[in-house]
Amino acid sequence: MKRKVFFKLATLLVLTMLCSLTTSARNDNNLIYNSEQKDGLLIGQTVYKQDGSNLSNYVKYNYKYDMQKRMIQNETMKWNNLKDCWENDLCIRYIYEGNNVTTQYYKWNKKKSEYILNPEMTITMETPNLQ
Repeated sequence: MKRKVFFKLATLLVLTMLCSLTTSARNDNNLIYNSEQKDGLLIGQTVYKQDGSNLSNYVKYNYKYDMQKRMIQNETMKWNNLKDCWENDLCIRYIYEGNNVTTQYYKWNKKKSEYILNPEMTITMETPNLQ
């Protein structure tokens, strides 16, 4: 039973990351990934779109971890060609409490300049292997 719950959590985390990549990157043949690591953990990834010999900014991911090296935040930023800057888009936060992990999805609100929780997408799973 513990193994089944662990695999469900692992699958959820992988799907979450893949969904972020899939929504931002439609044609993997033209994408170049530049990963940044610190202390063995992936803390950032910038994706560039290749057009011939030119590369242009496309999407950027930033990851944060707790003291136990569990991911607590996955932030997605998209490149704005008109403003020539990165803009916040999506933030996924993971809250670990005992045997439970809660995944919360936030969407950037430009008018309020903050992430707004999307409660319909909040998921809590029991994961006995966390402790």
